[in-house]
Amino acid sequence: MPDPLLTRLADTLFPPLCPVSGAELDRLHTLSPAAWSDLALITSDSRCTACGRELPGARPAPDLRCDHCTRSPRPWQRGAAAMRYEGSGRQLVLALKRGDRLDLAPLIARWMWRAAPALVAEADLIVPVPLHWRRLLARRANQSAELARALARQAGRRDAYAPRLLRRIRHTPSQGGRDAAARAANVAAAFAPAAGAAARLAGRRVLLVDDVMTTGATLAACAETCLAAGASRIDVLVSALVSFEGRAYLSATGTEDDTNG
Repeated sequence: MPDPLLTRLADTLFPPLCPVSGAELDRLHTLSPAAWSDLALITSDSRCTACGRELPGARPAPDLRCDHCTRSPRPWQRGAAAMRYEGSGRQLVLALKRGDRLDLAPLIARWMWRAAPALVAEADLIVPVPLHWRRLLARRANQSAELARALARQAGRRDAYAPRLLRRIRHTPSQGGRDAAARAANVAAAFAPAAGAAARLAGRRVLLVDDVMTTGATLAACAETCLAAGASRIDVLVSALVSFEGRAYLSATGTEDDTNG
């Protein structure tokens, strides 16, 4: 057990800092008031049940869909997200993905769990979107796997965490700057079940976990792979959603934001 005196001394000499603003904090795994005020958590009951986007003015319904999910049906059943990909949320996701801040995964996963407790509770398998081995080597960690691991631990579902059921068999360029059609083409045939995974996927309810959803192309490719392997249904849960305005910005400027499908 850690020595309480040494712990207090360490906290005094090296106080925890807000991962967004850099301000000193009185405890770990939280944000400063300024960062909290810039965090766009998704809390509305009026959300698309397929992707989780807020639909202002719409009445909550069991099968409420946004225009995009109505025009282009998803290969999964339900989807949810913890926050919008902007402000403090965007900074946190990028720090987790590119800044080796794996310590942020439990904080973000806690918001994801609160956003969709039913999706987590009903899943037989919690499966992160995989990275190709070349990208995993460069980043040293799969941020989606870290989020899925923290989510399963916090929800008491460690037995459901299945990080090796899917493989990324094709090294694809970044999705940044691509429109919906180009993103879908970029990840076509990029995923496959791992050896022996079909037996575990057969008849199971799968919760796919990723860090960011832009158009949903990457998650759709993973969902189709799981369904082809025999999964009975797929739900998806992400930490952040890129807004429709943000999608237009990324597509128009070609910004290398490394957002997923």
